[in-house]
Amino acid sequence: MPAPTPRTVLLTGAAGGLGTLMRELLPAHGYTLRLFDMVPIEGEPDAITADLGDKDALRDAVRGVDAIIHLAGISLEAPFEKILRANIEGTYNLYEAARAAHVPRIVFASSNHAIGFTPRPQAGAPLIPVDTPRRPDTFYGLSKSFGEDLAQLYWDRHGLETVSIRIGSCFPEPTSVRMLSVWMSPADGARLFDAALTAADVGHTVVNGSSDNTRLWWDLTSARALGYEPQDDSEPYAAKLVAEQGELDPENPDHAHLGGHFCTNPPIWPH
Repeated sequence: MPAPTPRTVLLTGAAGGLGTLMRELLPAHGYTLRLFDMVPIEGEPDAITADLGDKDALRDAVRGVDAIIHLAGISLEAPFEKILRANIEGTYNLYEAARAAHVPRIVFASSNHAIGFTPRPQAGAPLIPVDTPRRPDTFYGLSKSFGEDLAQLYWDRHGLETVSIRIGSCFPEPTSVRMLSVWMSPADGARLFDAALTAADVGHTVVNGSSDNTRLWWDLTSARALGYEPQDDSEPYAAKLVAEQGELDPENPDHAHLGGHFCTNPPIWPH
């Protein structure tokens, strides 16, 4: 029997790219969203504007919610001190607030960059399993590894459930040949968040997050076990991207690993 559908969900990072997509899509799945971000959200006067270091604001934000989707934090590479404050200490602050308020479940936005130095599978090779050893490609990826371990600790010690979703790339359409293998359509993203919120007895479950792409690199078995049924495939975008960029070159260091250019020249957080 599935878990009861949460009614009110706290969405952290609601002003970001993924947060904006989920603000638009999740209400159709039956959720009332409470929005939290460090910047104001246009047209959302009731959104909570604070950062993850504000423990009082977090305490207010989690009060009375049925679950949390945690997207907030730095989503590119940055100096360790910034990653520490936003992604490591910030995620800890959120978990502590959730524990104190008896929130039963968090859906944590982990990342493919937690295992970014994993070699990408070649044609015909097995898909990357969800239990592949973590090999973060950046301080950003390291913070996502920390978040997964924190989620495990809070399940084992406090009974706070988490689904950690190693998100590939969730954009309206893929923008690179690499992304054809890890792309998650926004609609499939909402389907996966919905499954992560409603599946029963998840404990701490780690899943890979992408659409059912023809060029898929990683295994979606644990995501499907939650009830996730991806509907989209990046292949309709492939011909145009390959014509523009060429196929991936196994001799190119940017193409050798799951994390792509995060392993060689990671994009830097602008703030």
